[in-house]
Amino acid sequence: MAEAGLVHTIGPAVLLMGAAVVAVPLFQRLGLGSVLGYFAAGLLVGPSVLGLITDTQSILHFSELGVVMFLFVIGLELRPRKLWAMRGQIFGLGLVQVAAATTALALAGALVFGLPGPVAFVAGAGFVLSSTAVIMSMLQDRGEIASSEGQKSVSILLFEDLMIVPLLAVVAFLSPLATGDAGWTHIMVALASLLALLAVSYWGLNPFFALLARTRTREVLTAGALLVVLGAALLMEAAGLSMAMGAFLAGVMLSSSSYRHQIESDIEPFRGLLMGLFFLAVGMSLDLSIVAAEPLFLVSVLFAFTLAKGVVVYTVARLFGGSNHQALHRTSMFLQGGEFAFVLYAAAAASGVIDARENSLFTTVVILSMALTPLLIIATDRLLRSEASMDGIDIAEDLKGRIFVIGFGRFGQIASQLLLSRGVSLSVIDRDPDRIRDAARFGFKVFFGDGTRLDTLRHSGAATADAIMICVDDPKAALQIVELAQHEFPQARLLVRSYDRGHAVELIRAGVDYQIRETVESAYLMGAEGLRALGFSELEVEEAAADIRQRDVERLSEQVQGDIMSGRDRIHTQLIPEPLGNMPASRQQ
Repeated sequence: MAEAGLVHTIGPAVLLMGAAVVAVPLFQRLGLGSVLGYFAAGLLVGPSVLGLITDTQSILHFSELGVVMFLFVIGLELRPRKLWAMRGQIFGLGLVQVAAATTALALAGALVFGLPGPVAFVAGAGFVLSSTAVIMSMLQDRGEIASSEGQKSVSILLFEDLMIVPLLAVVAFLSPLATGDAGWTHIMVALASLLALLAVSYWGLNPFFALLARTRTREVLTAGALLVVLGAALLMEAAGLSMAMGAFLAGVMLSSSSYRHQIESDIEPFRGLLMGLFFLAVGMSLDLSIVAAEPLFLVSVLFAFTLAKGVVVYTVARLFGGSNHQALHRTSMFLQGGEFAFVLYAAAAASGVIDARENSLFTTVVILSMALTPLLIIATDRLLRSEASMDGIDIAEDLKGRIFVIGFGRFGQIASQLLLSRGVSLSVIDRDPDRIRDAARFGFKVFFGDGTRLDTLRHSGAATADAIMICVDDPKAALQIVELAQHEFPQARLLVRSYDRGHAVELIRAGVDYQIRETVESAYLMGAEGLRALGFSELEVEEAAADIRQRDVERLSEQVQGDIMSGRDRIHTQLIPEPLGNMPASRQQ
């Protein structure tokens, strides 16, 4: 009996992990992204296709913790001062987009499909609040969260999370079963809970983690981090707010803490697994029987809602100063409905505002929109690439160069000048159109291309280059390019810009030929000048610099474990590269 219970418990987990590890790499290989791979895997094992897993709602509710932890990690990156500086975008850009889109979708539901006013409002409001999980995953995969456009997207998502309580209050007012003060009660409880969370976070979290740190037991600190995230999420859910909002605020309050980096590293594994589980659960929730029963209505609502929301998002983006490129990019991200729609539609059904059929139909429309989002983003990217070409920016195609440079920011520009001064032929790509235009004004020919895409690498001459210089400022993208290059272009040496010590260790373990932290050499020079300014002799300065370099090499050697070569030898070969003219014809794997 015990063995049967264990199989019943572990079986679904094995099925989900098996489907994910097959589908996600396949979809990434096809250029469709990991999110769509998770959706497809969930649909395959769910009730609508193979029927291997049937309790989708329980899995979906549990997996929402992935979104919660994702928002907590994002909060850790946003200090309270920075969040306060974003208030204009949150309550300006976010408010205008949500209000305009809700109006447009409610009108579409009432005028196009003849829905009653309350039903049209609920259907539109659920679709207006975009999927935090999908958009944040896309932004992170592209390394755009910290960019100006990424921060605007985050601001809109934060405002949408804040709208959860007002919308639930409106549903309570619309309900024929509720009393008149039900909505105001929800709002007051939510505000009180929000203030309580901020107070505990501000005054209690740092002493709490200081106490845990004194135990010098890592698993206790990990348990404490999970307790904070889940506790904040539970409080907000009990108050009728978004669980993700509670975790985000707790993260913001901890962003200035000295324990921030340790907490982030402890949360990261749970966040990644649960986010994947969330996308699997959404795929499993798609009921194909509903699609088969009313396909015309579903497709019509999906098309009308997507079109109406897209027009609003694009218009608002342009009104707030966005370029055509930025407006189209943001529109492709926000076209879908989100996970909050499930909560809103369920509450509306329980309150008698919509019936069970309408709940199922509107939920299916939202799930379909979430599944189509990766495809829409890919299509938009291709459209924007064509637009970039028409604006005088050339797409990377059949390039040849002895050195292939990926990324032409402040780091790549300086490295390229050194090579060009000795007549080395280069092929250079970047994915920022403005940067490409700026380079052209100074006589540099830079092509448009995304270095994380295998087809772009092939078109840019990676197969014939002696060396590939990866100068991008996104550590995750750099590792992705390294993996592609090692597998597809073994003849090229890999010279990589690393972000910090942790990234340098990852690159060394990955087997790159040379890596250098982006600030280390300039920092050494600054320290040397400091000694000179204090009157130290040149010999003392050189000895100090050599000693610090050696200590740095030894520390890196201790961190790098499990390599075929010894750590110190491996790192020395990366700190002192061979001359480019002595490159081997092939690189040992």
